[in-house]
Amino acid sequence: MFTAQQIAILINAKIEGDANIVVTSFGKIEEAKQGQLTFFANPKYEDFLYTTQASLILINENVVLKQPIQATLLRVPDAYSAFAILLNKYQEMQTQQLVGIEQPSFIASSVTLGKQVFVAAFTYISDNVTIGNNVKIFAGAFIGKDVTIDDNTIIHAGVKIYNGCKVGKNVTIHAGTVIGGDGFGFAPQADGSYSKVPQIGNVIIEDFVEIGANTTIDRATIGSTIIKTGAKLDNLIQIAHNVEIGNNTVIAAQAGISGSTKIGKNAMIGGQAGIVGHLTLADGSKVNAQSGVSKSITQPNQAVTGSPAFDYASSLRSQALSRKLPEMEKRIKELEKQLQQLLALESKQ
Repeated sequence: MFTAQQIAILINAKIEGDANIVVTSFGKIEEAKQGQLTFFANPKYEDFLYTTQASLILINENVVLKQPIQATLLRVPDAYSAFAILLNKYQEMQTQQLVGIEQPSFIASSVTLGKQVFVAAFTYISDNVTIGNNVKIFAGAFIGKDVTIDDNTIIHAGVKIYNGCKVGKNVTIHAGTVIGGDGFGFAPQADGSYSKVPQIGNVIIEDFVEIGANTTIDRATIGSTIIKTGAKLDNLIQIAHNVEIGNNTVIAAQAGISGSTKIGKNAMIGGQAGIVGHLTLADGSKVNAQSGVSKSITQPNQAVTGSPAFDYASSLRSQALSRKLPEMEKRIKELEKQLQQLLALESKQ
């Protein structure tokens, strides 16, 4: 339960209306009820701004109202970002309350636990694991030997972190994700069979990374697979052995990154994109959804699309031309017919 005044201080907002109005939960602008907080950021929802029953609305400071509103307004430069801040604070409050070790669970005697740690039931934590302060580990997680998990990290239900991997501060790993499984390394033999190449490296996840549900990040053959600070990975992503994902890079669901590929910082990889192994993608690279990248992207901030992927603008021009091919074919046939008629006239003269 918070007043408009308390929330305004938290997000540095200007209040229009009753500063003492109290809200207890969040609601979508089209469904919110009295006692709830909502936000308005997308012009498509403007009609709901005047009909919502919400008691408190986050709104951009430059929005001009077309008619009076009953709710109290909190004016901010970016309502969507301010709403995200509030949701994060709410979530932090929920998880901060979780402290202690639930049973049944197994924690090896050699494990080092920080302060305010929560370990849910049916969790298994192996030998020589180090867990920092305020770490929350939910039900059914497995933490392998010699793993390090730093402060304020959340490990959701069913996550598996294999031996020797390192997880930084303020990381969130969602349910079902596997960190440090073997990379796909097999050496072809003369008889047509394959011999497994041992994968003896690890995975390093730096600070402020978020990893979606059921994503897999393979350990390196030797050295480390590295997810750098601020990277955000969606659900159902495959990151192969020895891959490096740069700072603040975002990757959407069902993308696959093959072994030893290095992706720079602030890159954006669309859903279902595939990137072959041993490539380099420059800082700021943008790969459109369902694209197949088979060559390195060496120019920073370049956008590519298609399979095989190539320059985004050139691809759009090619698509525009391809739609005109039937018309162009018809015109070419007409020109050929006219040419034949001209040649026939010349031969008669």
